[in-house]
Amino acid sequence: MIDAEELRRRVGEALPGSRITIRDTAGDGDHYEMVVVSTAFEGKGTLERHRLVYAPLKGILGASLHALALKTLAPSETD
Repeated sequence: MIDAEELRRRVGEALPGSRITIRDTAGDGDHYEMVVVSTAFEGKGTLERHRLVYAPLKGILGASLHALALKTLAPSETD
């Protein structure tokens, strides 16, 4: 299990200024849905964006974090 705030902290430190929304989809602390809006995603494809989010989660993804549904957006894509 991992706390949603720990996920937010890790990703927020890696992508400063990001807007991060997290929802525990199963209520068990290891299945989450995350939406990240970041200027770091401008001009990048989905795979590159996901790598930027997964990097700070290395070591917990697949262990204390079992599943992560991820949506990544640049601010220009939220209008």
